[in-house]
Amino acid sequence: MNKVGTVVIGAGQAGLAIGYYLHKDREDFVVLEGNERVGDCWRQRYDSLRLFSLPRYASLPGLRIGTQDCPSRDEMADYLQQYAVHHELPVRTGVRVTRLSRDDEGFLVETTAGDWRAGNVVVAAGMHAVPRWPSFADELDPSIKQLHSLEYRNPSQLADGTVLVVGAANSGTDIALEAVKTHRTLLAGRHPGQVPVDIDSAAGHFFTPVVMFLFKYVLTRGTPMGRKAIANAVRNGLPLTRNKLEHLDAAGIERIGRIEGTRDGRPLTADGDVLGDVRTVVWCTGSDPDHRWIDLPVFDDSGRPRQERGVSTDVPGLYFLGLDFQYAIASASIQGVDRDARFLVKHLGRRTVARAVPVDSR
Repeated sequence: MNKVGTVVIGAGQAGLAIGYYLHKDREDFVVLEGNERVGDCWRQRYDSLRLFSLPRYASLPGLRIGTQDCPSRDEMADYLQQYAVHHELPVRTGVRVTRLSRDDEGFLVETTAGDWRAGNVVVAAGMHAVPRWPSFADELDPSIKQLHSLEYRNPSQLADGTVLVVGAANSGTDIALEAVKTHRTLLAGRHPGQVPVDIDSAAGHFFTPVVMFLFKYVLTRGTPMGRKAIANAVRNGLPLTRNKLEHLDAAGIERIGRIEGTRDGRPLTADGDVLGDVRTVVWCTGSDPDHRWIDLPVFDDSGRPRQERGVSTDVPGLYFLGLDFQYAIASASIQGVDRDARFLVKHLGRRTVARAVPVDSR
């Protein structure tokens, strides 16, 4: 049985950010990563993925990413791997957590490579692990190839013929713009709105610091404006950031309404149109974190962890990091994760000190 002060579960940007501050404070901790390499959480996304953030905002504390522009998927993955080595963080790769529980001795973290005892646990396992499929997906004819955006890598996976991309947010529009180069492409779903400037232009670079400030410090759960913005984002999703409607139209993508079911094994739109010639469906319908291994009473009726700024409200010593809108609109971004990580390390440090003080001296 391995014993450590804090176990961090996940070595993506959230786990490495809090690892940096734990290391800086000389805390006793380990970071457990289920993938074989740090950064594989990014390498498993679609090939053409490119971040929205300039290097200043795509960098974790203590090491700037070595790109001149918004990094690609692989550049981000390699940067995270470099980051763990540069800061000599105690990351154990290829160690998948199978169960997290607690008893009188503290937390028990069971893994595929031995078990750990810990006084604190930080769950930083990522937000996009379990794909959301519509209930009627299994009603489609077996001849139609179906992929979720979490499975999609590049157009070589698409069958010959018409491609239907369901979900018109950032991932959906990225995939549609790639698919339309070689396939007739339909894009279904409500338009979520769009950022009014080209983020890759000089004007976009000028306004980025203002937007990041708003997302990080103004649109938080601590302000009325922030609570309203977060509720709207949870309900409707975030607007298109890089792609614009004019890009979709210029590329020849055919935009249609919602897909609400099937008829005779074919996709059926809300207007009653049957899409009979579709050969591939790419579901860009969202994803959820995988918390099934957490054997603790910490979730609400919707399956979300009950927490305040990442601190579990049910189990002392349990923390969450990297949740969407954990504290602010920016919480799922690298800069937001940095701020949330600092907050959690301070809370964890106060808890450690409090536990170390003898009862008689309080």
